[in-house]
Amino acid sequence: MRKIGIPEIEDIATGAALLGAGGGGDPYVGKLVAMGAVRDCGPVTLLDPEEVPDDALVVPIAMMGAPTVLAEKAIGGGEYQRLYDMVSRFFGQKIYAFMPIEAGGVNSMLPIAAAARLGLPLVDVDGMGRAFPELQMVTFTIGGISATPMALTDEKGNSVIFETITNKWTEELARSVTMSCGGSVSVSLYPMNGAQMKQYGVRGIVTRSQQLGAAIRTVKTAENPEEHFLEFTEGYKLFQGKISDVLRETRAGFNFGRVLLEGIGACKGRSAAVEFQNENLTAEVDGKIVATVPDLICLVDTETFSPVTTDALKYGKRVLVVGLKCFEMWRCPAGIELVGPRYFGVDTDYIPLEERCKEVCGNV
Repeated sequence: MRKIGIPEIEDIATGAALLGAGGGGDPYVGKLVAMGAVRDCGPVTLLDPEEVPDDALVVPIAMMGAPTVLAEKAIGGGEYQRLYDMVSRFFGQKIYAFMPIEAGGVNSMLPIAAAARLGLPLVDVDGMGRAFPELQMVTFTIGGISATPMALTDEKGNSVIFETITNKWTEELARSVTMSCGGSVSVSLYPMNGAQMKQYGVRGIVTRSQQLGAAIRTVKTAENPEEHFLEFTEGYKLFQGKISDVLRETRAGFNFGRVLLEGIGACKGRSAAVEFQNENLTAEVDGKIVATVPDLICLVDTETFSPVTTDALKYGKRVLVVGLKCFEMWRCPAGIELVGPRYFGVDTDYIPLEERCKEVCGNV
């Protein structure tokens, strides 16, 4: 058990944005929401999963929709209380604690804001260890935990509770409502007891985000910043280049696109491309796939090593493309079926990052 205040939020937002693999929203927007709540209501208590009783009701809080929309539409202020009331009434039981559903600049921050506003603790666990674009893409689905009852509300006060037959149906129906509500909403889903959370959750995600953020903040003091960055992230250098083009569109509540890169430094004369659907899905170097989901493909600024989200990609920006290993559960057959490259329409089998990148620039 420890406290999360303003300094911790700064680092958590940065580290979670890296783990968001390009998605999860703008960390600047997310941290403003969390910092405002902590300034108004005080620090948040962060619990280790083992500190949560097995029969306690634990609820993830998140934003659903296109991250680019949230940057303009923002949070209304009453969403957390409405979600709390809806879920508590449904179960006839008070919520014990909140938790993030994924890592990302926004969805790592909203649970902190909700916990501060409502005076509840936050649990150091999530359902991805990264970010994914669809709500059924969590380790809890692998464990057979239902996404519903799922509470959904927008900034105007429109709200609904879903009960669906599968988690994929929850995604389909909730996505339609999200589009009707302007492209982004606040949700509470995968309500579970403490025992289920401990068995299937990705532990230590908030702490890891904070550690990564702190390391990024101080990386330039290292003798070799790039080498130091790859060492503390346990990352694989896939490419170094300048963004030459960005193709993107918002469709069906997602940000879709492709970013093209021209090589610089050791990668000069080579080219690369990264496809994304909210999060980065594949990375190619000279037309050859070098990394795919569920492993993390992250773009970071070559000077500051700050993560660059898909909605912040701009022509001329110089970035390092880095691969990080995913949470081990994603590499099992059920995980690959749920979030592997073929689910996203990529015509290749999943091959672990460390095997794919043996012949990649910087890792020969």
